[in-house]
Amino acid sequence: MTATKDTWTLDETLARVGALTGIRVHVAGPETGAPEVAWGDVFLYPAGAAAPDDRFPVATIVTGDYPGFDTASDLDRAGVYRLNIHVGRDRFRDLLGYGPEGHAARRDDHDYREQDRLLPHPVYAAQAWVSVVNPGPRCGALAIDLIGEARERNVRRG
Repeated sequence: MTATKDTWTLDETLARVGALTGIRVHVAGPETGAPEVAWGDVFLYPAGAAAPDDRFPVATIVTGDYPGFDTASDLDRAGVYRLNIHVGRDRFRDLLGYGPEGHAARRDDHDYREQDRLLPHPVYAAQAWVSVVNPGPRCGALAIDLIGEARERNVRRG
């Protein structure tokens, strides 16, 4: 299964994210000191975040598998990427019907390759992260809204 024409391309997702107020986009590459496996991945930070906050993005876009660590979404397929968003414990529960602490017991209930569906993050669900492989008409707008919520939560935390 590759990307479907009903989902957004990576460029379309980046354009939507770029239209958000208060989000800084950082693309990993050799010039950033990122490991090669992360080149092309995108990290979304609140605009104006101080250097220590740069370690904690509010969302990421992963463009390929991390062998031996994060392969459940099969991101090495043509045109496939995954948008990941830190939503916090309460919002995670609202969205998925159970808390992040309960994900380990439900991990195998999900097809992490499914596109345009909000899912718990295959690796970081316990830390209250959700993900969407190739957002589109079904849940893309929600995903973009969740990035805005994550930014606001980060700003309130100070």
